Amino acid sequence: MEDSRGIWTMTADVDLLLRLAGSGVDWVALDAQHGALDRAALHAAGRALTSAHHPFLVRVPAVDPAWIGAALDAGAHGVVVPSVTGAGDAERAALASRYPPLGDRSWGPWSPMWGVDAPDTATANEVVRCWAMVETVGALDEVEQIAATPGVDGLFVGPLDLALALGTTVDALLDDVSPEGPLARVVAAADRQGILVGAFAGSPAVARRLRAHGIGFLAVTTDAGVVAAGVRAVLDELGPREA
Repeated sequence: MEDSRGIWTMTADVDLLLRLAGSGVDWVALDAQHGALDRAALHAAGRALTSAHHPFLVRVPAVDPAWIGAALDAGAHGVVVPSVTGAGDAERAALASRYPPLGDRSWGPWSPMWGVDAPDTATANEVVRCWAMVETVGALDEVEQIAATPGVDGLFVGPLDLALALGTTVDALLDDVSPEGPLARVVAAADRQGILVGAFAGSPAVARRLRAHGIGFLAVTTDAGVVAAGVRAVLDELGPREA
């Protein structure tokens, strides 16, 4: 089980992203599905994080080759692809993540605009990571086929949406340690193909519960969570209000 600790961000504020990325986490995930990241903000964030040599992922809005290409053009080390409903979606995501002959990604990296050479296509194909999210009933039903899809480098669990799709709660999902439980099926499918398995935790407590399932590539907190926790820590250090 890989021990990799990241932070999930909704913000498009470049200064905050740089602070978070330089805080000791292994990677930052920029959320273009539910966060404030549009294509202009992606350009600014990619330039800043790439220039500072901070690894980052982008959760794209959907199984969208244009957005997958843009995220990688911005310097992302990988894409987290939501709304995967089966192996067909996973194949489209994987093809969009790599240049020919392994895929159909279009050439257009942004780094030359910043005065930085872009990696050649073979290098880019080797280092990129395409994560297929498992958060729908269809993805769970076809998790074995998704894991076996060429170019899919990891399965990424979205516990909130997966619980919603299954008509259960996140706590119940995490409590299910049976061999046929949803999380066990995802981990087993990834293990059989020798690919990674990750998940959104959002808090250290949930991260520990996911690790118990064998999931180690984790978004252990969020930008909002870190800011709120930091304010609470400062106020706690100051002590109670004086009467």
